[in-house]
Amino acid sequence: MRAATHSHGADAVVGIDVDYETIDQGQSVMMNCASGTEVVLEPVGE
Repeated sequence: MRAATHSHGADAVVGIDVDYETIDQGQSVMMNCASGTEVVLEPVGE
């Protein structure tokens, strides 16, 4: 996620959601999914 964020020109990811699902069909399998919103940070004037 970090590499994708920087390659899109963003500075950070906020609102991250992580989900997972397990499947057992003779072997244990875990599926993972993470998503978030990329943001560009700008300095705030004083």
